[in-house]
Amino acid sequence: MPVLLALFYFFYFAIIAVHIIFLPKVLSGIGYTPSEIGIIFAAAPLVRFMVPFAFIKGVQLNRNVFNTALVLLALSALAFYPALESFYALLCANIGLGIGLSLILPFIEVIALEQVGKERYGKVRLYGSVGFIMVSLVLVEFLNTPQTAILYLIAMVMATALFGYIIAAHQTATVNNNDTPSGSSFNILRRWRLWSGLLLMQISFGAFYNFFTIYETAQGISLDMTVYLWSFGVIVEIIMLYFQGPLLRKNLLGILQFTTLFTTIRWLLLFLYPTNLALLFVSQSIHALSFALFHSAAISYLFTLYTQKKLAQQFFFGISYGLGGFIGAIGAGYIYELWPSELFAVAAGVAFCSFALLRSSANKEVSSQ
Repeated sequence: MPVLLALFYFFYFAIIAVHIIFLPKVLSGIGYTPSEIGIIFAAAPLVRFMVPFAFIKGVQLNRNVFNTALVLLALSALAFYPALESFYALLCANIGLGIGLSLILPFIEVIALEQVGKERYGKVRLYGSVGFIMVSLVLVEFLNTPQTAILYLIAMVMATALFGYIIAAHQTATVNNNDTPSGSSFNILRRWRLWSGLLLMQISFGAFYNFFTIYETAQGISLDMTVYLWSFGVIVEIIMLYFQGPLLRKNLLGILQFTTLFTTIRWLLLFLYPTNLALLFVSQSIHALSFALFHSAAISYLFTLYTQKKLAQQFFFGISYGLGGFIGAIGAGYIYELWPSELFAVAAGVAFCSFALLRSSANKEVSSQ
């Protein structure tokens, strides 16, 4: 199972690499405005946020639903090719892609945590980062036409669907019966500070995921160098994922506070020094904390906090990467269109608010004990 999980993560995050590094640049190159790009890339996170609410009344993320999501993911990727130059057709394709992505990763994350545990999780998950970086480095050399990026997207989706299907076919009874039959008792409002902090963290990433490539190339940094910056961030992410196991034995909520504070510093560096290559690499080195360690600590903390484990993971991806990604993409699009130089200053402010809420959540837990 660890090998199958590693292959799934490799291709899943290769999809993300094509989607967030190259597609915004492709759409900008064929005439889409920043606000249109923001809307298109906000669609997938929005449906990722909405989907978990269908499961809170008792619908279960089981193997049949998972396999249906794999089919939808594949069909949506294929739809990108004819839809590339039509705003509404591309928007619909991205919505379908978002629904598929929102269902398959929480399902796999629970299997991974059950099968390998939180301390070994990073050593399997790091193959996703390897897929991200390898596709980035290959595609930058062959991205001659917009259609090339779409063909890579389709290929990565098909491989992800294949390994996802194989994993689902081999999943154990323990994972199948992990959640309670109904999600009606699942309540995120009791810990609204925690969930708000997770949400704001991903809102701050809207500027980075959707506009980092555009922002840096507009400042005179070459596309090749921008991809190297992306790749360096993923390299330090891989290192963190490999060695983070002992850290995850410690205070997970404290780790979330630490990583959001350093994310604030990261966005400030991009705002203050957008053309200083040395500081750009320093900023990207913080990706080890702001993504790798934050993500592992968040899913591990929720895994231990809730009995409905798949539902908790769905809401984590729905609220943080979904709603947070939606607001972040829309907001970043309009901010970049109106005040491009202030984009990462706003992101830093949002990340600091995330830190403040998580700190408040920790204080609340201490006072209630």
